[in-house]
Amino acid sequence: MDRRSFIKNASLGGLGAAAASALASPAVAQSSPKVTWRLTSSFPKGLDTIFGGAEVFAKHISEATDGNFEIQVFAANEIVPGLQAADAVSAGTVEACHTVAYYYWGKDPTWALASAVPFALNARGMNAWHYHGGGIDLINEFFASQNLVVYPGGNTGVQMGGWFRKEIKTVADLQGLKFRIGGFAGAIVAKLGVIPQQIAGGEIYQALEKGTIDAAEWVGPYDDAKLGFQKVAPYYYYPGFWEGGPTVHLMFNKAKFDELPKNYQALVRTAAQATDANMLQKYDHLNPTAIKQLVANGAKLRPYSPEILTACFEAAEATYAEMEAKNENFKKIWGSIKAFRKDYFLWLQVAEYTNDTFMMQLQRGGKLG
Repeated sequence: MDRRSFIKNASLGGLGAAAASALASPAVAQSSPKVTWRLTSSFPKGLDTIFGGAEVFAKHISEATDGNFEIQVFAANEIVPGLQAADAVSAGTVEACHTVAYYYWGKDPTWALASAVPFALNARGMNAWHYHGGGIDLINEFFASQNLVVYPGGNTGVQMGGWFRKEIKTVADLQGLKFRIGGFAGAIVAKLGVIPQQIAGGEIYQALEKGTIDAAEWVGPYDDAKLGFQKVAPYYYYPGFWEGGPTVHLMFNKAKFDELPKNYQALVRTAAQATDANMLQKYDHLNPTAIKQLVANGAKLRPYSPEILTACFEAAEATYAEMEAKNENFKKIWGSIKAFRKDYFLWLQVAEYTNDTFMMQLQRGGKLG
């Protein structure tokens, strides 16, 4: 090779390498930019299941981006109070939060439909509606007006119906009952004479012990066991018909979410769905042992009577009809849930219920090992 050809070829090779480098570097930089967000939780660190959901989400995001997309998780009250988490995200104070949409139903009852309302769907039903029944799209149409993008980020499964200082057998027993029960559900049971109380989780035990309240609902066996309610209100009722499958949401400031590269947006959705599944699985694993421990420590399990459940269902349906008549957003989303609810519980009666009922009979007969 002569000198002129060598120089020509070498120059072209150098330019080619430089061009390749110039093309490759920006692509990598654009697909995995450095992003640091803050996420505020509505929950205290002591609740490792539900608070831990935000940590699981942040871990997935960090690992999938080699640490380029970091989300710092803060417990309730470290940045803002737990019940102001969504407000902080909407305002842009923080980029994200982990909360339950029904906490904010006072703004508009449509908020509650994203998570749980009385006599709606169980956890699997909510997930089926969210992921395949158009639920995620419907609620994001609504939340866009709040400057929010939201995705399911956990579920506790059907919750327990609360701790009571005395037995509750009839609707008459609900009259004047001071019951610590959250937001939307409180509005329903109030129609039956209950006096709803809003009390922070850390203050419930003392209020029950002093008789300031007569009853309190929290979550379920695993979380409830940590608070020792059976010592001061031994009657543990079920089911928590107002929370058949409450979705915990990851909420993001819409402007900040829209700024993310498309691959980061896709990752957020995927990590949120993984977090959603993980939380329900964890509760399903922990609650069986916890319920046995609670009974061993004095909890007295009691089912709500058919009379009480029927009265509460009728009160709920009347409330929904009132809301549909005056709130188009509520009507649109509740109509979608209702349509799916009708067919979903028809299907459950066929295979799921029959199989589970037989297995329960085997368990009661001591035949499952």
